[in-house]
Amino acid sequence: MALSAEQRDQVEQRIRAAIDRLLAGHIPPGGACDVKTLAREAGISRASLYRTWRHLKDEFERRRGAAWAAGHQPDPREARMARLRDLNQRLTNKLARTHSEFTLLKARHRLLLSVLAAKDDELQRLRRELSTFSRTPPIPVPEQLRGDTVVVPFKE
Repeated sequence: MALSAEQRDQVEQRIRAAIDRLLAGHIPPGGACDVKTLAREAGISRASLYRTWRHLKDEFERRRGAAWAAGHQPDPREARMARLRDLNQRLTNKLARTHSEFTLLKARHRLLLSVLAAKDDELQRLRRELSTFSRTPPIPVPEQLRGDTVVVPFKE
């Protein structure tokens, strides 16, 4: 059924009013700043918006794109999702950095533990060596090497 000129003007006015409301941030419950909600708010079918009112649909998408590019997000849900995506990206990056640091710290920890174990082994060896020296009798010094000094043998 063909529309009269007056009906066409009324529908165009409803579509333009819906475009202005959506771009101003007045999003109906369950809707979004999209073509589907635009058609519902204007009281026409989406198919009609695509076929008959394509120039208004294109204008809506152009104005919505310009608003997004200018940093104005007409749909608060979209703005919140953009903030959450940004937060998610930052947290993902922070988690990756933390994981890398943790991996490096684990490797350093393993290295330091091995150095500590080697030092402990060396300390134990030196203690054993020292204990064997304290249990052995003193080595006798030959008479000709003594000279005028008196050498007293060490006794435990």
